[in-house]
Amino acid sequence: MRVISGSLRRKVLALVIAMMGFVFLYETRIIDSTALQSLMGDRTPDAGSRLPFHATAYCKGHTTAAGTAPRTGIAAADAQLLPVGSVLNVGTGDPRYNGVYTVMDTGPKVQGRLLDLYMWSCHEALKFGRRQVQVTVLRLGWDPKASSPGLIDRLFRGREARRRIPDPEAPPPASLPPADDVAETAAADGHLPDVASPTSGEAGIPR
Repeated sequence: MRVISGSLRRKVLALVIAMMGFVFLYETRIIDSTALQSLMGDRTPDAGSRLPFHATAYCKGHTTAAGTAPRTGIAAADAQLLPVGSVLNVGTGDPRYNGVYTVMDTGPKVQGRLLDLYMWSCHEALKFGRRQVQVTVLRLGWDPKASSPGLIDRLFRGREARRRIPDPEAPPPASLPPADDVAETAAADGHLPDVASPTSGEAGIPR
């Protein structure tokens, strides 16, 4: 019995130490936001977050990923990090380029914490080069295609499908006028319609 109780005591002590270590590590990570950010990696930030980015500039293209024409104030970003429609306040260190940008474009080379700012002048875009900027997320965009319907949405859609009113049936075809009326109308016009004999080879020629 002593051996069993001693083994059980060691297990309980080890469990308590492990729990205390986990709590201590968790509290340390919560306090140190930089360490937490490095553990999370590049994920979609929350609105109000202020993050370091790198920025480049581009000047070509006729249509953005959102379907609009490119113009000043538009930026391309990684859609996994900043969805299309996100609104950012970008500090570039140069007053000419500081301001609010809207993410309306994407690109295969725009990955991670990289922004591509649209500029009308290609000479200006080349001169901008690549630099480090500070990005404040004012609003995150939302892609409905990338969202799965929740439980409430599925319940409401199911109820609407059950309550859906069936399409009205097509109206019946208009009835044909009686044969006597057709004959009278033809006689009034001065001609009789050709009648095909059921035993004739050709219409209007009796055998």
